[in-house]
Amino acid sequence: MDTAFGLGRLELIGSDVARMSNAQLAEDLDGLFRLRSAIDGRILILLGEAERRQAFRDDGATSAENWAVERFSVGQPTARAFVRVAEKAWDLPQLTAALNAGEISFDKLRAVADVATPENDTELVEAARERSVRELADVARSHRKAPAPAEAGLDHDRRSLRFNDTFRTMTVQLPPESFAETRSCIQSMARDIPSDGETPWDQRMCDGFMGLVRSRSKGDAIIKSPYFVVVHVPLAALVDGSGEDSDLAGELEQDGLLSAGTVQQIACDATVALAIDDDAGRTMYEGRSRREPTGPQRREVRRRDRHCRFPGCANVTFTDTHHIKRWKPDRGPTDLDNLCLLCVHHHHLVHQGDWTMSGNANEELTVVGPSGRVMTSRPSPLWTAVTGPAARRAVDPRQAD
Repeated sequence: MDTAFGLGRLELIGSDVARMSNAQLAEDLDGLFRLRSAIDGRILILLGEAERRQAFRDDGATSAENWAVERFSVGQPTARAFVRVAEKAWDLPQLTAALNAGEISFDKLRAVADVATPENDTELVEAARERSVRELADVARSHRKAPAPAEAGLDHDRRSLRFNDTFRTMTVQLPPESFAETRSCIQSMARDIPSDGETPWDQRMCDGFMGLVRSRSKGDAIIKSPYFVVVHVPLAALVDGSGEDSDLAGELEQDGLLSAGTVQQIACDATVALAIDDDAGRTMYEGRSRREPTGPQRREVRRRDRHCRFPGCANVTFTDTHHIKRWKPDRGPTDLDNLCLLCVHHHHLVHQGDWTMSGNANEELTVVGPSGRVMTSRPSPLWTAVTGPAARRAVDPRQAD
């Protein structure tokens, strides 16, 4: 770590800041955040040791978490997060060293801490260096196994809906597939509601929910849900009728993994739309035969990107499918590697011409802005996990990289 960023640089007054250029502001913030990561790393090491030797008992505390709240004046959530990660940091030398060096942030380490082990420590530190905190949450999900049929049954048994008359609120707990169906239904209705451009999205969602309630109260018969819930699944898991346990699992779009049994249950009462992948796990390359992406292509782009691919943007709601190499005049193809998800704002920004985007959307996109700074964007780790070489070998060990 660059130790030249000393405490003297921290003593700033308003006039000093006002004279800084944007580049100086960004440079100082870079240094401060690296310093903060290094300090967080040292806190983890010391807090982990205090937990191991139960040093907190010297102050009469019953846990390291409560000790941190009282002695260091941090909030309960902060103390809980630090202690949880500190307990594992001893066994994660690569991740801890990267944090101490200011190469990754505490938030990145926390995102993968629950699935990190001495065996995957090196793999995860490389992912942490390259990916955002949001993407690392997908990395963590990809390292978790699909729930066993018994666990999927527990999700169903935990379903609940409670009303709070005082605050006029509802709390709903749903199984994954029911949650996806409900979200898809309400979001679809919210998009169909006319807006003056100023009504917040959460209010439109509420209006969509009420529209669903009123359609039922008026006696409209809804025989089958018309809303499209996307599950990506190996074909064998969908059609296997042997009744035997299987390691094959499905992936519920925007959520986690599902057991093969849950996938078959969903398919039992659904209209199944098949989009066949090629041997590299990619769906329907159209080339120059059409400009607009097909429905399966749009679903695959959304599955791969999860949200706007502009670096740092987490917008998932109002997004467009964008040709990276333009259809006109650059004759860009309508292929998955030339299509990416952009929110309305960043779609407009890229088309203005001040920002350029290039690369292979299935691997890495490069974005360069007016300042010349280069940023990168990669697909969702969940998509990479089920379409990359390792996943193909798991299905057919004869395949090589």
